[in-house]
Amino acid sequence: MRIIISPAKQMRTDRDSFLCTELPVLMEKTEILKEWIRGLSYDEQKSLWGCNDKIARLNAERFSHMDLRRNLTAAILAYDGIQYSYMAPAVFEDGQYAYLQEQLRILSGFYGVVRPMDGVVPYRLEMQAKAAVSGYKNLYDFWGGDLYREVMDESHILINLASKEYSKCIEKYLQPKDRYISCVFAEEKGGKIVQKGVYAKMARGEMVRFLSGIHAEDPEQIKDFNWSGYRFDEGRSSETEYVFLR
Repeated sequence: MRIIISPAKQMRTDRDSFLCTELPVLMEKTEILKEWIRGLSYDEQKSLWGCNDKIARLNAERFSHMDLRRNLTAAILAYDGIQYSYMAPAVFEDGQYAYLQEQLRILSGFYGVVRPMDGVVPYRLEMQAKAAVSGYKNLYDFWGGDLYREVMDESHILINLASKEYSKCIEKYLQPKDRYISCVFAEEKGGKIVQKGVYAKMARGEMVRFLSGIHAEDPEQIKDFNWSGYRFDEGRSSETEYVFLR
């Protein structure tokens, strides 16, 4: 069983907690993206990133001096968004790191697929960015089926905790033998199921922490998640979508 999650826009460095000896598996393509972004003008970079001048200047500086093999931070500590805060990897026990290194995969517009303990550097590149690289019209085409092949293991069970922007990279390539389960964290309002972005991100992070804590190997174990007031709703769930309400 594998679990997929999204990256975070914000990143930080931590070179002391872990010695990173592994690199993401699709580094050849990452090098292509790095050089392509370096070749853009500042205005083109800013447009690609869709951000303000402060963030654009920071990332332009990052790319101008970027070395993908030195001064690395373990990916699980490098991403600094809401989901990762609620995952709380800094306080994991050793067994949780080992579990996630095997079971968890982070999808990335820049690295493609990242294992939790892979060494990465700060970058900015969302999967939906309009990046026409190497003859491809966007990053979805650039990465193609590589991401699916890297995240799927011999169990052919994939637990989707990623946003639509990233999960669509995988869904296009699913095979009939695959079991793909998306987790929905929502509230009921007026008879309708409503997802709120911030709370969903919090719950995804807590779900990763929960699964690593019990070393989950079977999708049935996911149904026991009951953190932050969420409970599995069997009536609204299906074989391909697990709904948790609070």
